[in-house]
Amino acid sequence: MKEVKTMQWQPIKLTKIVLRKLKMSLRTPFTTSFGTEKDKTFCVLEVINENGESGWGESVAVDLPLYNEETTITNQHILEDIIIPQILGKEIQHPDEVGEMFKFIRRNRMAIATADNAVWDLFAKVNQKPLHAMLGGQKETIEVGVSIGIQDSIKDLLIKIEEKLQEGRKKIKVKISPGKDVNVIKEVRRVFPDIPLMADANSAYTLKDINLLKQLDDFHLLMIEQPLDYDDIVDHSRLQKELETPICLDESICSHRDAKKAIELGSCKIINIKIGRVGGLSEAKRIHDLCKDYNIPVWCGGMLETGIGRAHNIAISTLSQFQIPGDTGPSSQYWAEDIISPEIEVKNGLLQVPQNPGIGYAVDMEKIDKYTVYKKEFSL
Repeated sequence: MKEVKTMQWQPIKLTKIVLRKLKMSLRTPFTTSFGTEKDKTFCVLEVINENGESGWGESVAVDLPLYNEETTITNQHILEDIIIPQILGKEIQHPDEVGEMFKFIRRNRMAIATADNAVWDLFAKVNQKPLHAMLGGQKETIEVGVSIGIQDSIKDLLIKIEEKLQEGRKKIKVKISPGKDVNVIKEVRRVFPDIPLMADANSAYTLKDINLLKQLDDFHLLMIEQPLDYDDIVDHSRLQKELETPICLDESICSHRDAKKAIELGSCKIINIKIGRVGGLSEAKRIHDLCKDYNIPVWCGGMLETGIGRAHNIAISTLSQFQIPGDTGPSSQYWAEDIISPEIEVKNGLLQVPQNPGIGYAVDMEKIDKYTVYKKEFSL
């Protein structure tokens, strides 16, 4: 992040921090090989300076430790008992300092990202710059794909895909699991022979399934995402040597170090960068820059975020190595109403990058209060 640090920025001092836990219902249930989500309970952090300006961060952890080891409750604990006391009252010269400050914490990256992202938002607002510009992004629009959960039938899936294509989505991601994989992709390709298509396995397979996974080479997929264990890099290297289809790593990449190892081992040809999974915007930017050096395309995956989290995803997706459409869709895709204003909209598969300072959207305090189930304030 040398190009950012060489400039003189106005530092920030956090004089008040508000931790909230919200509970919201998804518009429709979302099913993966992990299970089905109908509601989401998550933490939101508001960091405030002496002038009353606020920055916002959203945790992407959920109630059960299915995606990784973190949960909403563990995030609440780490934020409340460790992170907030550490950053309250601190003068922060640059948001990169947040990640450095919490290197002593083992993992718990979603909790750290919640604070990291909130500080980035406030820092950008204080310095009167859009967040994407602070990160070095230059795109004015980003292409948007869609992630479609496992459906009750292939017919239902085909209907969903047709709907999303009519909306102009630039990439279709289909969730697969054992027994709902080759036959599903084969039928999708029969009906939609030319669409940009990828399969997301969410760690549902092992090396015993090599022959099955090799069958997916016939369908010219953009990629297969995280076919093997969530923490594996070595077996993915062996699998990638057997497949023509590019492997994209998701859960396995939790840091710049993980990304470097995966690239050097040949474990993947694409990396999905999720800000929460890697510990915040600063680490996401470092991974992006590494992938740019190695000519590895990246894209931004989604974690069923509300508008706060989606706004951070939009900002990081403006960086140049984000060459594949991400999952950051419109607010209405998952929520009956969002907690930002205006809500995020997608037109013809394109999303306009907001140009206001910070995340570029106003947080709707009335909606925040409506969905808040827990609140605790910290001040000097």
